[in-house]
Amino acid sequence: MTLNMLFFTITIKMKKMTAEECMQQERINKIREEHLDKAIKHRPFF
Repeated sequence: MTLNMLFFTITIKMKKMTAEECMQQERINKIREEHLDKAIKHRPFF
């Protein structure tokens, strides 16, 4: 009987965002929320 095992580690580093990147991300989130609000208004409720 052969037992093969694979062990690995995943390391995630947080990227430091610049002020411009932070502002762009806020704009993206705001647009996404507005879009979802509009989509919910058009969705029929059963």
